[in-house]
Amino acid sequence: MLDLSGEVDLQSSPELRATLQARVKAKCPVLLLNFEGVTYLDSSGLATLIEYYQNSRPFGGKFILYGLPPRIQNVFEIARLEQIFSIHPDEASALAELRP
Repeated sequence: MLDLSGEVDLQSSPELRATLQARVKAKCPVLLLNFEGVTYLDSSGLATLIEYYQNSRPFGGKFILYGLPPRIQNVFEIARLEQIFSIHPDEASALAELRP
């Protein structure tokens, strides 16, 4: 699980990208991203998330986002990414997706 906070933008995306690339290299089977503390998300942040999603598909990685503030949720909806990403309102709901 990763807790994100503050702005996920052009300045912070490279650090997030490095963290996510390490998870891809380790073939992390499940990654939960907590967005509760995120105040801003730009296109570079979205691109970083999309890249992780694409890179985790070959090994069947599960990628779940939760706790998106309404403003951030709106960004995903405008980009229609809620149709691609698994998005949940809270951690309990996200974890429930992992149960058989």
